[in-house]
Amino acid sequence: MFVDERIVTLFKRNAHHTLTYWSVFFSFGLCIAFLGPTILDLQCQTNSTLSQITWVFFSQQFCLLIGSSVGGVFKRTLFSALAALFVSALVISIIFAIIPLCNNVLLLAIAMAVSGLAMGVIDTIANIQLVTIYQKDSAVFLQALHFFIGFGALVSPLIADPFLSETGCGNHTGNGTEIMHHFRNMLRNSPIAEHNITQSDLPHEGGAEESNVHYAFWIMALINLPVPIAVLYLMYREQLIPCCPSGTPRLLDKDELAMENQQGAEGTDVEQKEHEAGGHGDIFSCCQNDNLRGLPVSFFMIHILGGMVLFMTDGIVGAYAGFVYTYGVAPPMSLPHKTAGYLASIFWAAITAGRLLSIPLSYRFQPVRLLMFNIAGAIVTVLMLLIFYTSSIFLFVGTCLCGLFLSSIFPCMLAYTEDILDYQGCATSVLVTSAGMGEMVMQVVVGSIIQTEGSYSFLLCGMIIACIGFIVFIGLLLFHRMHRNYLTGTSAMVEEPATEQNGAAATEQREENKSS
Repeated sequence: MFVDERIVTLFKRNAHHTLTYWSVFFSFGLCIAFLGPTILDLQCQTNSTLSQITWVFFSQQFCLLIGSSVGGVFKRTLFSALAALFVSALVISIIFAIIPLCNNVLLLAIAMAVSGLAMGVIDTIANIQLVTIYQKDSAVFLQALHFFIGFGALVSPLIADPFLSETGCGNHTGNGTEIMHHFRNMLRNSPIAEHNITQSDLPHEGGAEESNVHYAFWIMALINLPVPIAVLYLMYREQLIPCCPSGTPRLLDKDELAMENQQGAEGTDVEQKEHEAGGHGDIFSCCQNDNLRGLPVSFFMIHILGGMVLFMTDGIVGAYAGFVYTYGVAPPMSLPHKTAGYLASIFWAAITAGRLLSIPLSYRFQPVRLLMFNIAGAIVTVLMLLIFYTSSIFLFVGTCLCGLFLSSIFPCMLAYTEDILDYQGCATSVLVTSAGMGEMVMQVVVGSIIQTEGSYSFLLCGMIIACIGFIVFIGLLLFHRMHRNYLTGTSAMVEEPATEQNGAAATEQREENKSS
């Protein structure tokens, strides 16, 4: 068979949990991608300037980082984990519903901050729960989990597109001069750029059009509503709702019963290891664990370097999705605005397809090989974009390839580091936090550099970040070898006294036989 029967049996046994965790990541994807295409309509709605509305992005990403950092607190029991997922998914639907009512940029920023907290909790808990369930077989299921982020991120702009205003909603009149000043400042060091920025690029003052984007948010709220319901139903099935006890649990079939016995023995060992080294707790409790003192340097460096790789690669994802449109409309590309608008959609579609393709690949290949291939592929793609920087066709091709290569780095890194550490430590919390921090920081850094150095620096930044990530990944491989040698030496020291004891017992037995 294409898939191991054991994997199929594992999935059947945990299908309800797995499908529920996948569905909450669809909520994550919906929430992460809707801001880009609706930002001008939201600017009109809040009567804000372009520089003010960009703080909405920051508030969401910053609170996503906070939610990712503290999300591990809720993993201590299944009830707390599912309750946190239920509340987070429900909060996302509520935020979608109230966004059209936010007529002030501060209210909108607060709403997005709350949604960012919910997204961070979802990100950490869903990853931890799947790793806990499938352990060494988690790579396939993590790839599928992160496919649903791309799927939600792809669906969100498609829902919003029919309701976006073409010429603005009538609130740009007072901000036209400031918007022009912003764009000229952004490209002021590009000698061929400034004369191309004319009033024709701005929303027309006379063609005021009523925005219907509020319908898009209400549709997304309804589409997301089945997700918290699915989590609540899982809690009901697991008899975690005191006022609604469920029926008698079904009996396990023969294969599942065998798997139950096998996993029961393994689960005891894993729980003991988690207790000894901190488990998959939140990042703060990991740092405070007293049992981490006797562990080798390689144990900590694997956490740090794995987090640094995702800091770079997820930073590229955030920066590329946020600024590829700006790069496309600026010289030397100078694409029409509507044509350039497809770049972000193609990027998210490529990420979705890449994560779907990675599901069978992660079963056939080790995560470390996929990581090497994907990071190297991202570097080569950005290098080709730099070489063919005047080709609009290759910009679309390169955007697609970049999304494909970057799509599965996070789940592969998660599976790889957890396997190295034998599911001890806090790799999941560290990696999720690092990825969120990279996405937040790199958007600010790359945006500032584009503003001062011009649009061409967008690709240079991507190339530098990707190369740094590859160098850090090589360092991770070296510390993996060091940690493996440490574990081999430790096991040898444990086995040596046992061997000596067995040898002494055998010698004593032979002497007794001779005397008799």
